Amino acid sequence: MNTLTQYGFTDRISGLFSFHFPIGAEPARVVRADRGRALLASRHGLLHVDDGGGFVTGDWVALQGHDDRTVVGSLPRSSLLQRKRAHDPLSEAQVLGANMDLVGVVVPLDRPLSANRLERTLVAARDSGALPIVILTKADLSTRFDDVVAETVERSRGVEVFTTSAQDQDGLEALRGRIGTGRTLALLGPSGAGKSSLINALVGRHRQDTGQVRAGDGRGRHTTTARELVPLGDGAVVMDTPGLRGFALWNAEDGLSQVFADVEELFGDCRFRDCAHDSEPGCAVQAAIESGALAERRWLSYLKMERELASLHRRQSAADQRRHARSFRQAARGAATAKDYRNRFMEE
Repeated sequence: MNTLTQYGFTDRISGLFSFHFPIGAEPARVVRADRGRALLASRHGLLHVDDGGGFVTGDWVALQGHDDRTVVGSLPRSSLLQRKRAHDPLSEAQVLGANMDLVGVVVPLDRPLSANRLERTLVAARDSGALPIVILTKADLSTRFDDVVAETVERSRGVEVFTTSAQDQDGLEALRGRIGTGRTLALLGPSGAGKSSLINALVGRHRQDTGQVRAGDGRGRHTTTARELVPLGDGAVVMDTPGLRGFALWNAEDGLSQVFADVEELFGDCRFRDCAHDSEPGCAVQAAIESGALAERRWLSYLKMERELASLHRRQSAADQRRHARSFRQAARGAATAKDYRNRFMEE
């Protein structure tokens, strides 16, 4: 198996290259993009190129040249995993990866389940365009195994759940079979969740560094510092990502609607079309909470993310208005300068 095939190159990708690029363009995939350089997988092996085009891990790109290969274009992305940059007042997106078939939301079993975090990450996974799955790790360390697994399955609401133990090699074959040849799984989870240990177990050898996890709060070191593709040896690929302490959503309304479809279905049953779902009479949401059909925690989780996205759009709109105003002022100054120049020219 050549290097490119190990990184997920299939007949389907080959057909897309033939459609989008002229004969002679060589396909390659971005294995890692970091600090102005990108590592690419090609038919001739791995090579480095300057990252002048904003490459993202997982991108399929076209190369030209022999001794000095250069990137001349990229395929349209079939999926895109992104979040809002942390502590960014300008509201810019941080792209985590592209062209994943699956996004594995990693949930460690050695700590209490955070239902809100699980839901938030599933929203981003759904919105990426890839298929989300949930991967429970560290099954060998859980003292409440059955309870946590059952709770996770309930919170995941129909998303496939895989239970694994890298230490005991449990659940790995089922997960490998779910990825499949020529497909890419991106792992998404907090620091110390066991992503690197899981990758080592899937590969069958030590490939990723693993870090210690504090017993007090379950937090670990960021053993992965950049997003990178890891081939499993049979054409299946895993995309490792650094541990994320938080996950601010980015334009994820579609994902929110998919994960909370049960909540949004209630809106149509409210007495008033403009119901705020607070204290209005005939509110189907509040009635569902009172009857126990809808957990108040789930409603508050939805409400928090909906307000977060609304606030994001307000900031984006304000930023667009400021950019438009700056462009208008610059154009006006340019026009005034040109008019002044013409007047002086006519006077001469």
